[in-house]
Amino acid sequence: MGIDKESEIAANLQIGPTTLGMVRLYIEAEGVELPLDFDPEEAEEIAEEMKAAASRARAMKK
Repeated sequence: MGIDKESEIAANLQIGPTTLGMVRLYIEAEGVELPLDFDPEEAEEIAEEMKAAASRARAMKK
């Protein structure tokens, strides 16, 4: 599956800080639990990438 292919998979996403000062993205879907920990700087870079992707996606709808 490529990044721009639609998927029928549903997942839950939780985002929050850990007790060790990391930022955790916790993904849960159909028997899969995937905790992904990032240092705060990496998390900010990911957030910037998500905002840029959202902006590009909005432009595609116009």
